[in-house]
Amino acid sequence: MLKTTGRFRGLLTAAAASTAVVLAVAGCSSTGGAPRDTGNGGAGVGSAGTKALTIAMITHQQPGDTFWDLIRKGAEMAAKKDNVTLRYSNDPQAPNQANLVQTAIDSKVDGIALTLASPSAMAPAVASALKAGIPVTAFNAGFNEYKGMGIGQYFGQDETTAGRAVGEKLTQEGAKKAICIIQQQGQVQLESRCAGVKAGFTGGSVENLNVNGEDMSDVQSKVTAKLQQDPSIDRIVALGAPFALGAVKAKAGTSSKAAVVTFDTNAAMIDAIKKGDVAWAIDQQPYLQGYLAVDSLWLYLTNRNTIGGGQPVSTGPAFIDKTNVDAVAELAKAGTR
Repeated sequence: MLKTTGRFRGLLTAAAASTAVVLAVAGCSSTGGAPRDTGNGGAGVGSAGTKALTIAMITHQQPGDTFWDLIRKGAEMAAKKDNVTLRYSNDPQAPNQANLVQTAIDSKVDGIALTLASPSAMAPAVASALKAGIPVTAFNAGFNEYKGMGIGQYFGQDETTAGRAVGEKLTQEGAKKAICIIQQQGQVQLESRCAGVKAGFTGGSVENLNVNGEDMSDVQSKVTAKLQQDPSIDRIVALGAPFALGAVKAKAGTSSKAAVVTFDTNAAMIDAIKKGDVAWAIDQQPYLQGYLAVDSLWLYLTNRNTIGGGQPVSTGPAFIDKTNVDAVAELAKAGTR
């Protein structure tokens, strides 16, 4: 069982049970690219017995970030179950993501699930969707902002609380100096994570390191330079699995003994934890976020149900380390954790 933090334990138990149900069939996934329809073919489609719906999922996914494969698999599984055509699109640039929302509105989709990494840029598009009578669900980013936009449902983790849990763990481990790698400067969920790490790390200090997450060579070169410049750094905190793995490579080119830890996982990260290249990761269950974002819209559209009573539904955080990594290893290989 995963190690959970404080008030999230009960929520994560329920979330794990929900995930176990939807894992009965594996979904398909691809990364990045233009919008595409998913989920109107194959066995089990339409098993909900309700009319066909179209839901757009629009994220701030960066090219090559495998974290979003898990989001999409969860969304596609819910779409199969609910007789939904899923239209997935993404762009890491906030104005472009907002344009994708407007495109979905213009195409008269039945519902929109989106991330709010740049809330101010997304607010007008959200307002347009709601004015058009299209229900909107937020997930993954925008924990503190979704209510102010008039969005009724949110699925994800409180990034500040998750960051604080990381900081507290660093303190417990006796760490003294950490860098927190931000792959997209200014995105609210990433800035909140590092702010939380600083708040929880009472035993030492944290310095943010901004990198270009769309260019792994930039990530590695900046981490290498920082480690060479400051040998007192004993922890490297990454905000995503690909960047943690990049930090492992960067560290290998130096004499640094700093331990690498990270938010979020993928199959390669599970192997890295097993090998000891990464000490631990904190998981927010992205598969579950994608699943609930779509399923909640289906529930609302077909039965006017809402989840969470207007409050955010927490899907994390939970720690994964050598003591429990085997419990999720097979799921990671299947591409659902």
